[in-house]
Amino acid sequence: MHQNDRHTDGAGASRVPATHSRRPWRRFSRSTDGAAAIEFALLAIPYFVIVFAIIETFVAFAGEQLVANAVDTMARKIRTGNITYALGRPGTDMDRTKFRTAFCGEIAILIKCDASEIATPNKLWLDVRTFTTFSAIPKTVPRTPANTTFGELDTASINYYSPGGPKTVNMLRAYYKWEVITDLVRPYITNVRPTNGTRPNYFLIVETAAFQNEDYP
Repeated sequence: MHQNDRHTDGAGASRVPATHSRRPWRRFSRSTDGAAAIEFALLAIPYFVIVFAIIETFVAFAGEQLVANAVDTMARKIRTGNITYALGRPGTDMDRTKFRTAFCGEIAILIKCDASEIATPNKLWLDVRTFTTFSAIPKTVPRTPANTTFGELDTASINYYSPGGPKTVNMLRAYYKWEVITDLVRPYITNVRPTNGTRPNYFLIVETAAFQNEDYP
């Protein structure tokens, strides 16, 4: 005899076994009204832009720290006489090309300098000069034109290599144009941009070391 699956209580009322509630993700996966897909499409673009901007900002900060470390390292070598210029010392004398090559070696883990970049700066500029006093060292980033709200980097005034000898006051300043794609805020917080105020496709890394050379022999 066929047994009925229904159960009855004392009053004779029948009860149907309760089914387990479906999991939310199963309901989402079986949705056929298209609302979930539309919501995802609307949120996906800004979500991924934010994610990639965070990643790009992290890498940019790493690059900025790398340039800072390179400036400190090369400045220390000039200060201690391990790098000299036009002093007739074959073991330590470096011309502009050799110095740029050595600097690029310090940042090679993230920033690549090919032969054309070393010969003719396009992204990396190194300003190495000697001054009579520390107060004579420039404190601002040179722009052209200088007396406007916005201006491009004045590369003609920062492309020097003439460090001094023992006990001289020197400055090593590095400029690097770090290209940005999804970091939408950083380029707008600088006045180093085209004179019409349009958004540049880079942000400028600037690192400086000012020091007095040791009285090395």
